[in-house]
Amino acid sequence: MEIAALTGRSDPTVLKAADLFTEGGWSAIKPAARGRSAGDGRLLSTEQETWVRRKICDKRPEQLKMEFALWTGAAVMQFIEHEFGIRLSIRATGEYLRRWGFTPQKPIKRTYEQRPEAVKQWLDQEYPAIGRRAKAEAGEIHWCDETALVNTDVRGRSYAPRGKTPVTMAVGGTRDKLSMSSTVTNQRRANWMTIDGAFNHDRLIEFPQALVRDGKRRRKKVFLILDNRGVHHCKPVKEWLAEHRRDIEVFFLPS
Repeated sequence: MEIAALTGRSDPTVLKAADLFTEGGWSAIKPAARGRSAGDGRLLSTEQETWVRRKICDKRPEQLKMEFALWTGAAVMQFIEHEFGIRLSIRATGEYLRRWGFTPQKPIKRTYEQRPEAVKQWLDQEYPAIGRRAKAEAGEIHWCDETALVNTDVRGRSYAPRGKTPVTMAVGGTRDKLSMSSTVTNQRRANWMTIDGAFNHDRLIEFPQALVRDGKRRRKKVFLILDNRGVHHCKPVKEWLAEHRRDIEVFFLPS
């Protein structure tokens, strides 16, 4: 009765604790964890969770004949309902995804023309051969690419009354373009050239010419690696490369 008065507990509660202590000591009256246990209340079984995770990793929704391009929360929710007849809320679906370690991410773009087997062969066989030749001929490998900037704007969407198209602030009527060709070597040495306008074969040749002049000054033959852009394969470029084969050679990346 004194313990009940000091603790504010009821007499039955104190008597039950005393009986437990008499039977098993302090460990017998140690408070147990409260609330639901981990996994209690889940609608999906462990096997079903594993199966869904595997499908999300191995397949895209369109491959499963679903009207989704990406695995969104709604797509996963619909997939679970279709496969198991279990209707989850979007919040519960998000909890499952979070528990599985899935996070929303921006997908990597991959071109339809990419051929993984050709890329692997180039990396495993062709590129090592280029490296050996560059070392034997006192050459320098240059990885080349082009880029461009234009002053035209990219417009989003704006709300306005129906039939009254909104007008953005005035923009210039002329279209300007600045192009750049650049290389980086395996020793992290960068080279670049900027021009007004777009690259054609005449302007494209100017950059290799500059690389050759720099290579002669440094007594380095240029081993130039390019992508398969059409202008890289045009006749004037091929003729110029053939005339300067002693100073520069070009190798093309696979698709």
